[in-house]
Amino acid sequence: MDRSDDTRAIEIRPLERPEVVLLWQIDRRELVEETYCVKDGALHLQRQFYDTRDWPEGEPEQYTPILLDCFDHGGVFLGAFRGEELVAAGVIDARPVRDYPDLRQLAFLHVSHGWRGRRLAARLYAECRKASEGPGTAGFYISSTSTRRTVEFYLRQGAMLAPRPDTMLVAMEPDDIHLIHWF
Repeated sequence: MDRSDDTRAIEIRPLERPEVVLLWQIDRRELVEETYCVKDGALHLQRQFYDTRDWPEGEPEQYTPILLDCFDHGGVFLGAFRGEELVAAGVIDARPVRDYPDLRQLAFLHVSHGWRGRRLAARLYAECRKASEGPGTAGFYISSTSTRRTVEFYLRQGAMLAPRPDTMLVAMEPDDIHLIHWF
């Protein structure tokens, strides 16, 4: 059986405000051996090993108020559920990106460890895109973790390296890879 077959049992639906805290239940375990960095305006792959076991200490407490603020300002929160279990989620901030007012930030896209490699991320990304398309929105701005798997996922979806990273977002996440996906 194709591994993607069991994703048919996944329901993607909008999250309600009280469900925002469920995002931290996503199992983000990952063994990383390579990351990207940007040098002279180009992506460069480098060997870097780390074993991510969980969300960094304090991250849920720090980012939950930010996510709730995003929700309260019309952000789109899509959850992928298998039964009652949230196995993946995507978040789009409805507010314009400061240096790119025609873009919206894809603020969160995570798939639980056991659900990776089944095209669920691509399905969720497509749903996020559909939910974002409309007047005044020309695409996504993505401040991506630098892991090879993540950056290459976004590139396969059609994103490209931002020619000029957004000043506010790069100040918040200087080690991220800043990408743009024009629709």
